[in-house]
Amino acid sequence: MSRLVAVLAMALLVLTGVSSVTAPEAAAYEWSRELREGDSGADVRELQIRVAGWAADSAEKTHVAVDGQFGPGTKAAVIRFQNAYGLTASGVVDGPTQDALNALEDADGSTAHFDFAEFQSKDGAGFSGGNVDQAAVKENVRRLMYKLEAVRRKAGDSAITVNSGFRSKAHNESVGGAPNSQHTYGIAADIVISGRSVSQTIGYAQTSGFSGIIRYDSFTHVDSRVEYDYGANTWYWQV
Repeated sequence: MSRLVAVLAMALLVLTGVSSVTAPEAAAYEWSRELREGDSGADVRELQIRVAGWAADSAEKTHVAVDGQFGPGTKAAVIRFQNAYGLTASGVVDGPTQDALNALEDADGSTAHFDFAEFQSKDGAGFSGGNVDQAAVKENVRRLMYKLEAVRRKAGDSAITVNSGFRSKAHNESVGGAPNSQHTYGIAADIVISGRSVSQTIGYAQTSGFSGIIRYDSFTHVDSRVEYDYGANTWYWQV
């Protein structure tokens, strides 16, 4: 009987022109507990990746350590995230906070407002051919996306265009980039925020844990060089 009902339902969908194939829903991260200061583990590390863009209240050379240890810096970032999304600012990662964090993720591991394709090398190399392997680049880009989600929120949810994300070594050389460019690791992006000036973009970046910020005439370069230490482990704000 249940099989007959399923067949009839399928026929009805076809007759009405409605496809039975739907887009996959985001595979929400499975938080198994509330998180609070003093906790540690892989779930804390994932939390830190997602709140890394909430590193400071004003321009400050600091970042959220992604070390799996829920310390004062992580708690402060959680509180800023909670304030930004209208949640109870307790610093405890409770159910509503977990829901808000999961609302920023997409089914393929990217984030709500950014796609992996936006960050791929413009020579067709995808995420390969860089100074680290493809898997590392993709994970680095994922982490970068969450910082940019914070920048986007601070900019009043204005759209962000990524002019340049990851670059293969070949593409980086072709555009005159330094051999150790942070772009070749997937930890850098050149961005433009709709309706916002370069100076405003820099202001958002300075509170978002970016250790590399460079002003250009029509765009802003941001990267996380200190967080990763791929051979450039000092803060560099040329603003």
